[in-house]
Amino acid sequence: MALKVGKKAPDFTLPSTSGKKFTLSQDCKGKACIIYFYPKDFTKVCTAEACDFRDQFGAFRNLDVPVIGISRDDIQTHIKFQKEYNLPFDLLSDEKGNVCNAYDALIPLIRVPKRITYFLDREHVVRAVFSDIFASKAHVDEMIKRLQLEESKKLTNS
Repeated sequence: MALKVGKKAPDFTLPSTSGKKFTLSQDCKGKACIIYFYPKDFTKVCTAEACDFRDQFGAFRNLDVPVIGISRDDIQTHIKFQKEYNLPFDLLSDEKGNVCNAYDALIPLIRVPKRITYFLDREHVVRAVFSDIFASKAHVDEMIKRLQLEESKKLTNS
């Protein structure tokens, strides 16, 4: 079960492929963002998902919405994965699984991250969740639809 829509997302700090520690409340302060959890670097479906986020990255960048990927892989594996596939967004290492757990993104018993994507608004309240272990492309498509909906609401309200 994912975090519920309308719930404030837990703050966290994790090592990033940028070489710095990433803290949600600081690095995305006042910004909406996409946080996606995935099982493992260099696996078929996870690679397809990362490449889909890469290929659609312009849509997120144009709306100033950072994309952040999180798995339990170590930072060195993330750096290789990011470089190998030219990923234009940061990957965060949650080796102990604490952040995955806080976001209800761990498969019980085996403690492997689920494939789950969150759209957080500017106050880091969950506005959309998509969870499907096999449908990697659908995660990206759903988040783009949600962002477009948010943008059209802004235009209607202005």
